[in-house]
Amino acid sequence: MSKIIKIGTRDSELALWQAHTVEKKLKDLGYLTEIVAVKSTGDIILDKPLYELGITGIFTKTLDVAMLKGEVDIAVHSMKDVPTALPKGIVQAAVLERASTLDILVYKDDLCFLENSGTILITIGTGSLRRKAQWLHKYPTHHVEDLRGNVNTRMQKLCDSHWNGAIFAAAGLERINLKPETFLNLDWMIPAPAQGAMMVVAMENDSFSRSALAQLNHKKTEICTFVERQFLKTLEGGCTAPIGALAEINEDVITLKGVLFSLDGKHKLEIEKSVNIDLYQNFGELCAKEILNNGGSELMFAIKQELSKKH
Repeated sequence: MSKIIKIGTRDSELALWQAHTVEKKLKDLGYLTEIVAVKSTGDIILDKPLYELGITGIFTKTLDVAMLKGEVDIAVHSMKDVPTALPKGIVQAAVLERASTLDILVYKDDLCFLENSGTILITIGTGSLRRKAQWLHKYPTHHVEDLRGNVNTRMQKLCDSHWNGAIFAAAGLERINLKPETFLNLDWMIPAPAQGAMMVVAMENDSFSRSALAQLNHKKTEICTFVERQFLKTLEGGCTAPIGALAEINEDVITLKGVLFSLDGKHKLEIEKSVNIDLYQNFGELCAKEILNNGGSELMFAIKQELSKKH
């Protein structure tokens, strides 16, 4: 175990927390490690929505390049940020046990505005097309502002703004102790595929790092996130469509809830199905195809047309 495993990460507080978590687990197994932090394009360009940057995997691309150049051996990601197709030569080496999958609303004063919808202008912040569409579906009279940056930046922007609240992933705020008392669990909102999970990638030909990381893999989380990401990939979502998916395992049955919304939240296509766990390999694809056959293909086409006009 003399080789030092170089762990690549973004330099945000949350990304570093994730990298240190992997580092500790590897050290507990007797491996030597070193953390290498890099800044990604997604962290630097904060004045444009993600879909306008035209890059899938904007938060992972810089680390992919560092791996391919041999500057780092492995990289730790929030799994929901990772494109469904990894670059050639890079493979998924571990999925850690999942934290909360919930989205939460962090609000400023009180929640009276949720009952007063329609009487005053309500503004909610989020940079996610998925969160925006689901919020507008439930609260069509509200206004949604684009909110970008790492978790700390977004929380500060909320404090400095006139907005009523902003939507965050519970897991991210909990991991760095940033979750305030003024929050509401949005248990009606279907999360992003793989939300709350961490993925570690390695080079395909790096058997040393891959065998180390295999010991960190959590099988149930791996299966659930595989199904969710397959659902996303089949719908051709990437970062550019309001798609949510949540798979859960109960004994030997896996259940998937999946949704596809129009950008304005007015149109919603959903599916909820269960199969035996042995059939998980193409379960996400079958659920996505059912949505595509029931109006999803037309909706995805309309979404792509609308987004292309905004570029």
